[in-house]
Parts: sequence; C-alpha cells; structure tokens
Amino acid sequence: MSDITLADLQASVKDCAAFGQLSDYASLSRSYLTLLHSLGPTRIVSPSYPDYIFYQYGQSYGHRITRPLNTRLFIESEVVLAKAFERFGSFLERLRRRQDKAADSKAAQSYLASNEFNRVIYTLQQSLGCVSDSFENSNQSRKRIGQLFESMVKLILQQIGLECEPRTITLPIPGYSGQRISYQLDLVFSRGKAILASETRTLSAAEVVGSVKTTSKDRIDKVFLDKFLLTRLLGRAVPVVAIFLHDVQRSRRGNSIFSVNSTFKSNHFLAYTVALNRLDGVYYVDPRPEMTSNPRLREHIHDFQRFLVSDI
Repeated sequence: MSDITLADLQASVKDCAAFGQLSDYASLSRSYLTLLHSLGPTRIVSPSYPDYIFYQYGQSYGHRITRPLNTRLFIESEVVLAKAFERFGSFLERLRRRQDKAADSKAAQSYLASNEFNRVIYTLQQSLGCVSDSFENSNQSRKRIGQLFESMVKLILQQIGLECEPRTITLPIPGYSGQRISYQLDLVFSRGKAILASETRTLSAAEVVGSVKTTSKDRIDKVFLDKFLLTRLLGRAVPVVAIFLHDVQRSRRGNSIFSVNSTFKSNHFLAYTVALNRLDGVYYVDPRPEMTSNPRLREHIHDFQRFLVSDI
C-alpha cells in the first residue's frame, strides 16, 4: 500500500469500473490516508470554522488545496478507518436483517450515538474528493465525484436489502396527445421485489425517488420541482427524498483563502417547501449547524444515519 502514488489514485477515480463495491471505496480511502502520511501535505485549519481543515499538496502537485474537511467527521487515520469500516459493514448487515428494529439493542444505540456511521461515509467520499482536488484541472473530475457519491448511496441501499437503481422514465404531458417528457432520476428504490432497471419507463406506487447530490448548491430548486412535476404528471403523490453530503465550500475572506462558506440557502428551502411541496425527507451526512439549531429547518432536515435506521 505504501508504494501507491497519488497518480495511481487519480487513475482509480477516473476508472468507471473501479467502484462496484463499498469495499472499493474503503480501499481507496485507506490508500489515500496512508499516502497522506508519506506525502506530508500542509494541514491548514480554517480561521472561519476551526472544525474544518484543508490539505495543501506539495510543489509536484502545484500546491493545490483540497476541499474543506470536517474534522468531526473525517477520519485521518488509516488504521482507525479500517476498524470503523468493519463495524460499518456489520451494522449494514444488521439493518438488512432487523430493518426498523436494528437500533433496539444497547450496543446498536451506542454505535449510532458515536456517529461513526456518518463518519465512515463522509471519509470514504471526501477521500475521493481530495484525490480529485489534486488534478491539474479539478473540474474534469467534479462530475465523476458526484457520480461516485450517488453510486455509494445506491450500494448502501442495496446492502440493506432494497431494490435500488438509477432510472430514466418518460411521462405523457396531460392535454398534449403524443407529447412526452423524459426524466432522469438519480435513484429509484423500494423494499419490494419488483425488477428495477434503468430502462424501466415509469414508476410504481411502491417506489421512492431519491435525489443524491454532494451539495444542494444550485440544485435544491430542481429537487422540489421534480417532486412537483412528477406528482402532477402521474396524477398521484410521488415520494421524493433528497440526500446530500454537505453544504460547504472553500472561500476567500480578507487575506485568507482558507475560509469556509455555507452553500445552503435556507430561505429558498423554506420558500420551496411552502410554495411548491414538502419533500418526503432531506438528509445530510454533514448537516450545517443551522439545520439542527433552527426549529423550522430541524423539522425537515436530518442526518443520513436517521434515513437508514428509521425513516426508510
């Protein structure tokens, strides 16, 4: 593992066939954490939000800077991550077997209280993101990182026993004979045994639509609009949930380029909730503080762990 280079990890991120299992995510993340210790990048604490850090790579990688990493969630030790991933896998198996009773035992409650479940998901995804930040042009891998997060969520849902796949559907436009609209959905999932595949052209009443994005920035309006249009076009309520990794980005403040800004638009979120429709669930792996402190937001937004343990 010590012989792996950052260029090797860059190649893995670009390889469309490299992440077919959750263990593939863990393998890259562990390799990245091991590599961090040998590369010795500069570890920078954000002056605006001390809970967030950045890594700055050396001269051979243009002194490029990673995305902000929440130290309350990001596991910086390969050894710690390896053990945490084992417990993560065990709990997914418990969710598959016990479903809504998975948190009944004291051991399970203690595990969930530790927030390690969210920490593992965050570390796996942000390791990928940090590798992509080392590219000379990080824009070339931005879409790929979003796809990998979507794929990770899909694998997690499949691991706990759900049928889950991306899907493109076509729906008729009422009042316009022969006219149809095409919808590409990130994920469609259900607990039934219906065959779900990307070529399926519609939605059954037992299925839930999942919109999965790394951030809600410039995307939150589309999630609300999708639920509104799907409900209108199908003539029935369509459950739609939104799953986000985080809502922060690096920003400049004064002379510092290591500040952190929130990309969550709370007033837009509340306005869409009132004016269009309430989503059936909004979940973050790294929720912003206002999402738990603001009672209006707290009513609608929860962490990803809750989605899997109880709301499903």
